Amino acid sequence: MSEAGAPVRDPGLQPARTRLAWRRTTLSGTVAAVLALKATLSSDAGPVRFVAAALCLLLWLGFVAVAHQRITGLARHEVAPPVLTRRQAAAAALCTVAITLCAAVLIT
Repeated sequence: MSEAGAPVRDPGLQPARTRLAWRRTTLSGTVAAVLALKATLSSDAGPVRFVAAALCLLLWLGFVAVAHQRITGLARHEVAPPVLTRRQAAAAALCTVAITLCAAVLIT
């Protein structure tokens, strides 16, 4: 029990699982960004494809920044991990959707 009488939360392995999920998602995004770059450089790409590939890489960097911030936050707070902020969630979702749109441009 805590000082206020409420039970102390035991997160168990939740922080570790969440860190692993962020790492897997970052790895998937890395593979997608590398494949987008490879597809752009190995084909007769026009300016639209180069812009889409550059945007895909910038969005990937943005997602990596959010993921790194979240992973380090979870590693520092084992007992009570910090809550994912709306700003972090929105940035991660925006980067993911935008990378998907850039990939659609690159494969057409």
